[in-house]
Amino acid sequence: MGMAAAEAQFHVLAVDDSLIDRKLIERLFRTSACQVTTVDSGSKALEFLGLHPNPPCVYPPNHQEVEVNLIITDYCMPGMTGYDLLKKIKESSSLRNIPVVIMSSENVPSRISRCLEEGAEEFFLKPVRLADVNKLKPHMMKTKCKSFHEPDKIVTKENQESAEIENVSSEPQPKTDTDTEQILEIQQPQGNSNKRKSMEEGLSPKRTRPRYSSLTAV
Repeated sequence: MGMAAAEAQFHVLAVDDSLIDRKLIERLFRTSACQVTTVDSGSKALEFLGLHPNPPCVYPPNHQEVEVNLIITDYCMPGMTGYDLLKKIKESSSLRNIPVVIMSSENVPSRISRCLEEGAEEFFLKPVRLADVNKLKPHMMKTKCKSFHEPDKIVTKENQESAEIENVSSEPQPKTDTDTEQILEIQQPQGNSNKRKSMEEGLSPKRTRPRYSSLTAV
């Protein structure tokens, strides 16, 4: 249940002018516990993503704030092709990191290479299978893990407190009463020894005392 809850956080935008293909894509991703939004054209996909200059009123005003973890689009569509939609997304500074997958019923190597060079993560041949959908989970995980890799220069409260503690510990600390007492204890014996030395010198046996060779009797 934990894995299903984690996967349910993924939001997929599926773009295809074929109703049958949209239903198939929606069922495959819902089987993988993903939330799916389907649109039938590239222009509506841009409207949902907030890139269209005149978004229709059928979408809520804050629809562009919805997080999209993957965009899967058909290549051949009237009006705007899947390749054109891919270029629009990669040109957007706010959407370029969303993984884009192209699907097509035609196996044209030059078309596949052009989409991959433009930034598509994968190119699938229709009909898309569940095994193909499972390959996309690592790409969707990147959009989730990106928020956990913040710049190292961001200073958190804990880091700031640690830095302050290190700065305080590196500064010279004022002498406490205990330190002063220890210094006095060290200096005191030296003073006592000098005093004792002077006293000993006064009583030293080497000092010659006056001798009286003759005593006068009174």
